[in-house]
Amino acid sequence: MNRRNDILLVDGYNMIGAWPMLEKLKEIDLEEARDKLLDMLADYQGFSGMTVYVVFDAHQVPGLGATYRHHKLTIVYTKEKETADECIERLVSELMARRRNVFVATSDLVEQHVAFGIGALRLSARELLINIQQNRKAIELTLREDIPAKRNTLDGNLSLEVRTKLERLRRGDK
Repeated sequence: MNRRNDILLVDGYNMIGAWPMLEKLKEIDLEEARDKLLDMLADYQGFSGMTVYVVFDAHQVPGLGATYRHHKLTIVYTKEKETADECIERLVSELMARRRNVFVATSDLVEQHVAFGIGALRLSARELLINIQQNRKAIELTLREDIPAKRNTLDGNLSLEVRTKLERLRRGDK
């Protein structure tokens, strides 16, 4: 299935809270958990071809919000008094107008229903994690298949005469 024009909107803190390895990491270092999530999603975007937006809830933080690029991901911090859910709903409406498949990854059931109601496709945190793990296995398999079974050495492509001369040079013979 070609996903080159598909878009994935991810509720960042929802994934961190729902994925066991990130949940544990969050207890020690929230910024590290965010970075790990972004690394995983960047790999997923690169392999799947989807355009990934990661939305982080900053509604309790004063400010205008921010959008920036990181690992070719689009990272969105919501505006003051805007929740991640509200931001995702707004983005779904904007992106649906461009006639693309828009997926929303969240385990918030209300958000899933709202996103589905305005035309997006739902993806739970668990489903996204499974997709990422399957992609990682596919990448590893592809890398293994790209390694030649036999070494492509220069020795096998040289005549006996040239190999003999090179061996003499190596030994310091004249």
